[in-house]
Amino acid sequence: MPYAKDRLAVDERVLGILLLCLGIGSLVAMFFTGMLSSRFGTRPVILVSGFGLAAVLPWLAIASTPFTLGVTLLLFGATLGSLDVAMNIHAVEVERNVGRPLLSGFHGLYSLGGFAGAAFVTLLLSAGLGPLECVVIGSVLMVLALIASWPRLLRTKTADGEPHFAWPRGVVLVIAALAAITFLAEGALLDWSALLITGMGLVDVEQGGLGYMLFSISMTLARFSGDKLTARIGDQSMMIWGSLVAIAGFMLLLMAPVVAVAMAAFILIGLGAANVVPVLFRRAGSQTMMPSGLAIAAITTTGYAGILLGPAAIGFVAKHVGLTMAFWMIPALLILVPLCAAVVAPKSRGAVRAQ
Repeated sequence: MPYAKDRLAVDERVLGILLLCLGIGSLVAMFFTGMLSSRFGTRPVILVSGFGLAAVLPWLAIASTPFTLGVTLLLFGATLGSLDVAMNIHAVEVERNVGRPLLSGFHGLYSLGGFAGAAFVTLLLSAGLGPLECVVIGSVLMVLALIASWPRLLRTKTADGEPHFAWPRGVVLVIAALAAITFLAEGALLDWSALLITGMGLVDVEQGGLGYMLFSISMTLARFSGDKLTARIGDQSMMIWGSLVAIAGFMLLLMAPVVAVAMAAFILIGLGAANVVPVLFRRAGSQTMMPSGLAIAAITTTGYAGILLGPAAIGFVAKHVGLTMAFWMIPALLILVPLCAAVVAPKSRGAVRAQ
């Protein structure tokens, strides 16, 4: 974005509008990906959206007008959103075939990919390469990864007679709402945590990103150990205790008297929230109210909407009551997760157990 800002000579307002194109593209694509995956299976959707993403990525570095960058971001968001939904549907199928929890590990690899991508591009830029060269290298690596995974992807397809579209209903609506809340919390930390802890006088501006960094690291580590823990305690207990730990972390953060306590709070939030989302995806895949692929598409879309709209809502509230008070909305919303755990993951149905 800094390179695009300089190349196009636009202000933050125009950049905000352009980034909205990214969100719109993702949300629209997510809505249709469930239907496409249901009709054709996730394998072709993953491949088409993955190769499309690799093709669109370099254009982000060369778009020369706000219009062309907006169109590029729209396509980039669409391919990224479609890939996200299709991979989650596919991951649920893989987990179901294996018969033990795997989703936390998959989401952990997603987080690890974020770290690796940021570090890799930073290294390339530091070595003197330009933005275009960096993204072309990234696209080539993506294409190679897709070619390598192509023959290993499952051939999934909806059973004969199942619909290719259905409005979310019943427990799927509850799962979707919880996904929106959980993603909202993560998006709020991404967008506002640096301003929160600097505004509280806990750290200088230069160290504002430390809290989110600790949150991300703890979340990634917790996800790599989350599958074994979930297999041991079950989905319902993971939802209850994970969300309670995250709530405690938010409360500790908002009342932190010194920086050490605040940093510990970020770690708690990451540890607690890490495995709630994988459980929600698993439960969306195992419910019987509607086809699992359509349910996963619905909760992915609402989750992404939470990331997009949640931080904006916090900013609106913060304008009237202050950022610290606005942040209290997050633990207040997160309390719905343990309250709804018995509905989403009743123990009578059992969790996926390690074999």
